[in-house]
Amino acid sequence: MKIKKGDTVKVISGKDAGKQGRVLVVDRSRQRLVIEGVNMIKRHTRPNPQKNVQGGVVEREASIHASNVMVVSPDSGQQSRIGIRVLDDGRKVRVAKVDGAILDR
Repeated sequence: MKIKKGDTVKVISGKDAGKQGRVLVVDRSRQRLVIEGVNMIKRHTRPNPQKNVQGGVVEREASIHASNVMVVSPDSGQQSRIGIRVLDDGRKVRVAKVDGAILDR
């Protein structure tokens, strides 16, 4: 999986199709991502004074499969597949296929 934490991605299928967000968590073993503001669910939580949790209905992000998202190119803002290019100094970097923009910081 070529998507990393901090990448901006766009959802291409499912109930949240068209939404964009930043990747918060990457689970490589299950190929799932948690994306900021996407796939929101409600969880009923019990109050826990030790952890300073108030309790009630909490809305948070659930994971989404990596095949349902595409990375957004930082230069053009278009959704793109990801390739790998070796630079002149020998570093491997991820690039957006749509315009060749370098994704690694």
